[in-house]
Amino acid sequence: MKTLLNVVGIIFVCVVLLLVAARITGFGPHGGTPGLWLKGDLVTAPVSDWSFTDQIETVNVQTSTRYLLPHSVTTYCVAYNGQLYLTSVYRAGLEYPHGRSWNTDVARDPHVRIKIGDKLYDRTLSYVTDPAERASVIAAKRKKYPQQKIPATSTINVFHVLDN
Repeated sequence: MKTLLNVVGIIFVCVVLLLVAARITGFGPHGGTPGLWLKGDLVTAPVSDWSFTDQIETVNVQTSTRYLLPHSVTTYCVAYNGQLYLTSVYRAGLEYPHGRSWNTDVARDPHVRIKIGDKLYDRTLSYVTDPAERASVIAAKRKKYPQQKIPATSTINVFHVLDN
């Protein structure tokens, strides 16, 4: 029994040390692989015009998971009418919020951290349901990313980035 407690104690200490190291280093997403915490300089001021993101290829988004660890991914961003939108493409047959972990996290808790360059923005995501707004943002996305081929059967989820 004492040996079992020692082993469990050692495993617990190792897990805590690993989480502390992860918190310090961040382990952000890299090369298509999801990560944990995003690191950078926090911007607290509201942003009135997100058109500066027209020059940004992708952004990182950190969501809150059920198991209390952050989940961060790389995704595409689109500025439309000065507002910022994030998109997520699903293969045919999958609907929001199923299919992508970060979309499921946003459906449960819309508060996210977005990393653009070295800047962090704590914001709220709102799933866009208005057909006209969705169509306009998707058209802006196709214009910004002409090389991206999205099959006609795919579902494109659109999230409006709002100030907290």
